[in-house]
Amino acid sequence: MVLKRQSLSLFLGFLLTSFITPRSIARFVVEKNSLRVTSPDKIKGTYDCAIGNFGIPQYGGSMAGAVVYPKDNKKGCKEFDGFGISFQSKPGALPTFVLVDRGDCFFALKVWNAQKAGASAVLVADDMEEPLITMDTPAEDVSSAQYIENITIPSALIEKTFSEKLKKALSNGDMVNVNLDWREAVPHPDDRVEYELWTNSNDECGVKCDMLMEFVKDFRGAAQILEKGGYTQFTPHYITWFCPRAFTLSRQCKSQCINHGRYCAPDPDQDFSSGYEGKDVVLENLRQLCVFKVANEAQKPWVWWDYVTDFQIRCPMKEKKYNKECADAVIKSFGLDGIKIDKCMGNPDTDSDNPVLKEEQDAQVGKGSRGDVTILPTLVVNNHQYRGKLEKGAVLKAICSGFEETTEPAVCLSGDVETNECLDNNGGCWQDKIANITACRDTFRGRVCECPLVDGVQFKGDGYRHCEVSGSGRCKINNGGCWHESRDGHTFSACLDVDGAKCQCPPGFKGDGVKSCLDVDECKERKACQCPACSCKNTWGSYECSCSGDLLYIRDQDTCISKSGAEVKSAWTVVWVIFIGLTMIVGGGYLVYRHKLRSYMDSEIRAIMAQYMPLDSQAEVPNHFHEERA
Repeated sequence: MVLKRQSLSLFLGFLLTSFITPRSIARFVVEKNSLRVTSPDKIKGTYDCAIGNFGIPQYGGSMAGAVVYPKDNKKGCKEFDGFGISFQSKPGALPTFVLVDRGDCFFALKVWNAQKAGASAVLVADDMEEPLITMDTPAEDVSSAQYIENITIPSALIEKTFSEKLKKALSNGDMVNVNLDWREAVPHPDDRVEYELWTNSNDECGVKCDMLMEFVKDFRGAAQILEKGGYTQFTPHYITWFCPRAFTLSRQCKSQCINHGRYCAPDPDQDFSSGYEGKDVVLENLRQLCVFKVANEAQKPWVWWDYVTDFQIRCPMKEKKYNKECADAVIKSFGLDGIKIDKCMGNPDTDSDNPVLKEEQDAQVGKGSRGDVTILPTLVVNNHQYRGKLEKGAVLKAICSGFEETTEPAVCLSGDVETNECLDNNGGCWQDKIANITACRDTFRGRVCECPLVDGVQFKGDGYRHCEVSGSGRCKINNGGCWHESRDGHTFSACLDVDGAKCQCPPGFKGDGVKSCLDVDECKERKACQCPACSCKNTWGSYECSCSGDLLYIRDQDTCISKSGAEVKSAWTVVWVIFIGLTMIVGGGYLVYRHKLRSYMDSEIRAIMAQYMPLDSQAEVPNHFHEERA
């Protein structure tokens, strides 16, 4: 029995040290955020800190606070209530950032104890001079699972040298204020976010697997909205190990691996004699990869979330349904091509590489700004590893922080993800309260002030103090900011629908064109209807002019003429129009006649002449008569 356990331990040791690829050296990249000291002046500046892999970092945002270093329980391994210490900030005061020392207990426990005492964030001081590391949760520690799940505050590890500066300033009685900034923790180059989840189909691997399964169920809806809208590009990945060559024929490798030891997974219940084996997990991981590949080829990559969620529910290990038969039923229910998926999976018994799993092993090696994938589960956003609690709201914040500002989808601007800064005093931007138009545009990181585009009409200005409509269609928006008024069924406007035009009162009015346009009294100011026989009456925006007797008013000439004279004049006009028309018709007919006559005469003459002599355009007529010879 002892020998069996030693063999198992030795094998698992080889398995874990062989993680990723046979010839690679693990490169772990610590995800950092910025910590800026704002006071006192002697230590003011920006410092790096490593984001804790639990709690909820404020991706895309920042947090200001005052640092406190407790006199007792400096390592935070016990509850602070037992020492009569509270970190609850007073109304109007900055939130409390608790500084604790590393050592003696789990990182997560330190943060949990500080959170219960009212801390808003925790800084853990390293106890040795070394590069920053990522504070992770204890592996498979059931007792810590409950409090880890409930940690909601952010935490970070700081270097020993920096922590000593903070402690010295606090011991001197200085107020130490800092700002934790996660706004650049995730790159945000464009309007699409690429993210990947390194996961596992094993549902019996303990606390972390339970958290992973719960996250996939909760995040499915948001993930599918983002994917269907083209806002994100998601890729699932699965970690596999390889079996050292010396052990490929061993019972352990055969039960945990496929393709002759190339792709392995640990035994789900660490019992090689019963239950499911590691190779069962590898096969289901491979199937889920192929489900994504086939769904992606059908331009429906989001179906992966449906399959994985339903497989968890319908095919759990506890109910002995974790098998191909149950998986095929789930695949069929989503209308996926099972034959294509089986073909993608290949033959697990061959002594050769599986292209899909080989690609996964290669992808585990860090590239660029992303380190090797050494923690399961791992979320990577825009090639940067996410650190923090794997929870829907926290992950959505990290993804939303990866969009270029002002390109975020609506799901990123909901109230449970970010605060709409435009609701507070319009964000300090320009606005037209009458037309209900504002230059404030809410973003995930805050707000921007930029003149808006409304109904196809662009406003121009600085966005803070001034925005005005420009271009065609400007009069559709609040009448272009110009005067307009309606009376008795008549409407007048001072807006000219021309780019660059200013407000100008229409004819019949005078004023600035913006606030007012007053009616011009053409009669009183003698601007119209001034002929001797004219009688003038002013109207709003115009005038009416009438003539005495049987006279008719001609507005263009501002004169009165006899109605009978006007009728005669009109009759002669009609006669002249008819005469001119007939003349044009006759003239046109004569020209056509001459053209046709000349053409006919030319053709007749050419025909007659052709009988006596060949024309230049005709071939010579052959002579059919022969002279007699003597």
